[in-house]
Amino acid sequence: MEYKLIIVIVNKGYSTSVMDAARGASATGGTMIHARGTGSHMAEKLFGVAVQPEKEVIMILSPSSSCDEIMRAVIAKAGLNTLGAGICFSLPVDNVLGIAAGINSGEDAEDAPKQM
Repeated sequence: MEYKLIIVIVNKGYSTSVMDAARGASATGGTMIHARGTGSHMAEKLFGVAVQPEKEVIMILSPSSSCDEIMRAVIAKAGLNTLGAGICFSLPVDNVLGIAAGINSGEDAEDAPKQM
């Protein structure tokens, strides 16, 4: 099975909206990371100190066949024209280990490393 990694970057506090939309479009889960924007146009001065807006990065591993549907659902819920101000893109995934849908793209189950 082929996979893609969907990456969504939204304003802080919108990762739940992203995951609700993604799950509604067949995603089974995701990973959220706290981040800060670094674009110079995003920095605001507060008492002479630059304050960068906080962001959340959500990573969703998805079968390639579901990727477009998930991305459309996420952008409809938290895209640039919403308060979430999100962007979304995907990257190809060459190999996957340790998920229930397939141990990996090139090995038989008995040849795969065992997890303890």
